[in-house]
Amino acid sequence: MKLVVLGSGTSVPHPARASSAHWLESAGGGTLLLDIGAATVLRMAQEKLDWVNLDAIWISHFHLDHLGGLFPFLFGTKHAPDTQGRRKPLTVYGPRGLRKLFDAFDAAGGYNLLKQPFPVEIREVAPRSSFDILPNLRAETFSTPHTGESLAVRLTDRDDDASLAFTSDTGYTDALAAFAGEVSLFLMECSFFRDKPVELHLELAEAMRLAERSGARRCMLSHLYPEWDAVNLVAEAKKLWGGDTIEARDGLRLDITNA
Repeated sequence: MKLVVLGSGTSVPHPARASSAHWLESAGGGTLLLDIGAATVLRMAQEKLDWVNLDAIWISHFHLDHLGGLFPFLFGTKHAPDTQGRRKPLTVYGPRGLRKLFDAFDAAGGYNLLKQPFPVEIREVAPRSSFDILPNLRAETFSTPHTGESLAVRLTDRDDDASLAFTSDTGYTDALAAFAGEVSLFLMECSFFRDKPVELHLELAEAMRLAERSGARRCMLSHLYPEWDAVNLVAEAKKLWGGDTIEARDGLRLDITNA
């Protein structure tokens, strides 16, 4: 699998970090967005990614810095010359309540966003579900302590046996370590360095505890608030966990392997 970080930040404006979005390409072909923050339309174009043929979008929860780009993206694909010849379907996956939220926004502007040159399906999934999110990519879901609908997702590529667990926003729970057990890459939020002001996000010590208990081969920390600008994230992480910790940065590209 290949990963491109499109947005490593939060809802707070930052000159170098867009809100949450990560582009994933499976070894056997097919592309998936993990969250689609407000700047994702621009970021896909900047990174010269094949957004015209994007196969699927994963929405972890309904906060705007994680799904705010969905409606502009579909507004764009409906009218862009690039997509008028597309016929393969696009599937948008997310928690229960996604369709109601989508329909309310769509109706408010009379956009008819599902009337595209190609089929678009909105598919709601429950916690502890298992399904093929791409033909060669198996997905499993897990309810996380953030909002009532929030879901983490674990992805396993059948072609190269690489795996990724994506928490998106979450508070601490030991069960996340088991869910991400021995993944090739544990992609976690790490909103705060220390003394977090809210319970339903992670700070560094908690993220490193999850990384250690999961047995993950590597860990990437994303969803970073501006306070991280003054901190050497990798050096601080090394004090708490001996494994390989990567600081997510917009534009970073990573091969995910099981080696």
